[in-house]
Amino acid sequence: MDFYYHPCSAPCRSVMMTAKALGVELNLKLLKVMDGEQLKPEFVKLNPQHTIPTLVDNGFSIWESRAILVYLVQKYGQDDSLYPKDPEKQAVVNQRLYFDMGTLFHSFVQAIYPQIRNNAPADPEAMKKVDSAFDHLNTFLEGQDYVAGDCLTVADIALLASVSTFEVVDFDIGQYANVARWYENAKEVTPGWEENWEGVQLIKKFVEESRQKE
Repeated sequence: MDFYYHPCSAPCRSVMMTAKALGVELNLKLLKVMDGEQLKPEFVKLNPQHTIPTLVDNGFSIWESRAILVYLVQKYGQDDSLYPKDPEKQAVVNQRLYFDMGTLFHSFVQAIYPQIRNNAPADPEAMKKVDSAFDHLNTFLEGQDYVAGDCLTVADIALLASVSTFEVVDFDIGQYANVARWYENAKEVTPGWEENWEGVQLIKKFVEESRQKE
């Protein structure tokens, strides 16, 4: 299956880690979004929103990373451990996925991305939302090794991709004890962590080079 992606994108990396956990081979198609490759007619035909990640599986095209995670598990998972079928357990996983999209990763886009893109100082008000998101995640993880139950799920994978990306600006994850504990464990148990970290390092290199040009 074809996977249109960029390694600097946390949502893209979450799909790559999930595919690795499932033993699914992705035909990686790097999309240089800074060069506008996502606007080419052939890609817009696959995804009218022209966003990454985009997955094309035997002619079926799907985008939005968290939808892709669920699709992959439901179609290719040997069991339902990564995305449980039980309605209550599934609801918790869904809540955490929506939390990642609408709160935690959204706070990254609002507070951290401008620092990367424009080499600008952190906006205090935006950083308050980052702190609030991490406070909530810290609460979710009280007494738990995983964010949505007693084993690794796609919610952990999505959040791992997001949380790791905050490291590009040396954000102190250690100030949130439960998150820090979960983070260290997630790095150990999530297939594809190394590839995820390589993507984070690409962004970090960009940030460091931008600072040196000041």
